[in-house]
Amino acid sequence: MSGTPAAPGAANPTGSGTAGSTTPSPQEAAIRKALTERMPSLPKPDEVQRAPVPGLWELRFGSEILYTDERGDFLISGPIVETRSRKDLTAERIDKLTAIQFASLPFKDAIVIKQGTGARRLVVFSDPNCGFCKRYERELLNLKDVTLYTFLYPILGKDSQDKSRNIWCAADPAKAWRDWMVDGRLPPAAAAKCDASALDRNTALGQRHRVESTPTSVLEDGTRRSGAFPLNEVERLINSSRPSKS
Repeated sequence: MSGTPAAPGAANPTGSGTAGSTTPSPQEAAIRKALTERMPSLPKPDEVQRAPVPGLWELRFGSEILYTDERGDFLISGPIVETRSRKDLTAERIDKLTAIQFASLPFKDAIVIKQGTGARRLVVFSDPNCGFCKRYERELLNLKDVTLYTFLYPILGKDSQDKSRNIWCAADPAKAWRDWMVDGRLPPAAAAKCDASALDRNTALGQRHRVESTPTSVLEDGTRRSGAFPLNEVERLINSSRPSKS
């Protein structure tokens, strides 16, 4: 690998690591000192700990991961793959860092649609200009006994932001959402006084958990899946994620 890995963002939206919370080990302190002296523009890692590979150390910046050697002589960017199992250990680590606790989601910022008994639950991050989201919404329309929580996530530009605001501010946001996504009928323009701050919170929520595409579904066990799935696959995913009854 050649070149210098790009420095991750300086913000740590996911919580604190060892920095400032415990006394670092001599090895950690040495790595931090070397990186600070040699690469002053690199943000301070939120956490420094041993990596799964002997001799390597993990540097965590928010939910981003880099690696270094024991002396901080090299920075390494990219996944660590365990060849026997073919597991991407870096991806597994990031999944843990960005895991979504279903019960802690701010459902007040979502469009809620109850179908049938609403006993099952599914969260979807969706953009009103996303073609795959529209396809997915047509599948979700046919789900039975489910409560759908749609977090408007306008990541495709200003028009997506405008449409999301108009939908969120409509007299019946759930109807406005389905009218647009399924039937192509736009809601009226939102009043200037409408409070659409939920959209900013949704964007921050998605960025914090590295929701990088739409649609992204979050199941009751916190598992996430990106993409538009056919009805039978959505059914399977929802049912497999539900808490077992004792």
